[in-house]
Amino acid sequence: MKFLERELIGLDVEVQSAEEAIRVAGSLLVSGGAADASYVEAMVQAYRDKGPYFVLAPHIALPHAKAEDGVHEASVAFVRLKQPVVFGHQTNDPVDLVFALGSASNADHIALLRRLTLLLNDPNHVQCFREAGSPEDIESIILRRNEA
Repeated sequence: MKFLERELIGLDVEVQSAEEAIRVAGSLLVSGGAADASYVEAMVQAYRDKGPYFVLAPHIALPHAKAEDGVHEASVAFVRLKQPVVFGHQTNDPVDLVFALGSASNADHIALLRRLTLLLNDPNHVQCFREAGSPEDIESIILRRNEA
């Protein structure tokens, strides 16, 4: 499982649209070897078909698709957007924190969501994601959470 490792983190990324944000976050899964490019397109298609159902909290999106769409390893990538973008969610827009989930099974999906939810339930951690100066800062948030 790859969970917010350095190579899966992009900070202050400039995008113009929700689809571009999904593609940038998904491309980190691809470059990290956790998914195929087809998975990124499946995430975009899920957004087009179902709307912003994965904008689960104010300013936070968790795009994902089905495991059979090209996931090799359970993983989470993170992109902090330089400027927030609108995903079309009635109450949680605009989004500036994008966590792309790649699950190889339903069990992986639940495990990743649980781990991410525990991390993001703490407003201090969310603020740290907003203020992190480097991927190493993000890693320290995760280490502190794992030690707690």
